[in-house]
Amino acid sequence: MLIPPQGRLRCGVFFRQTQSVIVRHYAKKGKEVDKATLAEMEKQYQKFANTSSKSLLKKHLTKEIFDKLKTRTTPSFNSTLLHCINSGMCNPDSGVGIYAPDAESYKVFGAIFDPIIEEYHRGFKKTDKHPESCYGSGKDFANLDPDNAFIVSTRVRCGRSVQGYPFNPCLTEQQYAELEYKLCSALHSLEGEYYGSYMPLAGMDKQMQQKLIDDHFLFKEGDRFLEAAGASRFWPNGRGIFFNKKRNFLVWVNEEDHIRIISMEKGGDLGRVYDRMIGGVEALGKKVKFSRDERLGFLTFCPTNLGTSIRASVHIKLPKLNENKEKMQKLADKYHLQVRGTSGEHSEAKGGVHDISNKRRMGLTEYEAIKEMHDGIKALIKAECNA
Repeated sequence: MLIPPQGRLRCGVFFRQTQSVIVRHYAKKGKEVDKATLAEMEKQYQKFANTSSKSLLKKHLTKEIFDKLKTRTTPSFNSTLLHCINSGMCNPDSGVGIYAPDAESYKVFGAIFDPIIEEYHRGFKKTDKHPESCYGSGKDFANLDPDNAFIVSTRVRCGRSVQGYPFNPCLTEQQYAELEYKLCSALHSLEGEYYGSYMPLAGMDKQMQQKLIDDHFLFKEGDRFLEAAGASRFWPNGRGIFFNKKRNFLVWVNEEDHIRIISMEKGGDLGRVYDRMIGGVEALGKKVKFSRDERLGFLTFCPTNLGTSIRASVHIKLPKLNENKEKMQKLADKYHLQVRGTSGEHSEAKGGVHDISNKRRMGLTEYEAIKEMHDGIKALIKAECNA
């Protein structure tokens, strides 16, 4: 990657400003990492090493591993270590701090990805292999809150990337357009309960956009972690959202991953929501070839979403446990759950409503991931009732 002589690394804006330069540079020089980039990488690493960051990146990116990886690039898209770690270095308060700019990064930069994956996914070692997909059936999961006393809404989503394309930091503007067209064609072929329409983000009325965000349908722009990772270039081009008629099945196009497939509805009927997602994933998989690795499972931009890439979550009111956050977190840890604010990661719990989801996505099947989440939410509700 070519950095101008001034060394203008500005966290979020760096990737947007230099993308066309990067493409031209690598067309001429192939896999060589520019000296200016190496110097800037060294500078940023030294600064990062002196922070008090608690991120997994800080924990595992030793000087030895940094020196081992800093001159490497991926064979197809010439991604560098800087693409992977820029977000974590610019944001020392990150929990994880690393992203994959393309599918090959997980192997080329495995010396840093593997230990982070092992710790985040609770012991998924370098020698482990993610199991084949097994969705099972939603009928095995009873409604968690039939009286609607606790759970506001339930959603199940998964991320997918399309074979032959890099991830956000290395996508050109033309590739964003190509992906959007390819995915729109697949989405508009859906039938039955999945039949719907696509709304591009480019040109969308700002009031409509904000309403969709407020209603927890649409993703937000301006996330500093994603921006520093190079995920916000050419915004809003190539991005959009697909709805079915009932608006209980939607697909995000080119937000964090190429696509996010989401099933959602009010209440706590996890089994029904899960079944709807399965049907959508399987239908789209017949139209688009998804990237899947034999060891890591489905490949995504963030290593936290590898494997099944399944995230099942509820918006849930637990007022008594909210007064005893230590007890809530202890239960969440026991069942491998992640507790977030109402609007997800890096947000507050508005009105005491938390977003709680399964944390593990690797080393277990889709069915097992959903069961783990179902059991955990059931235990939290029981603890709330007994508090």
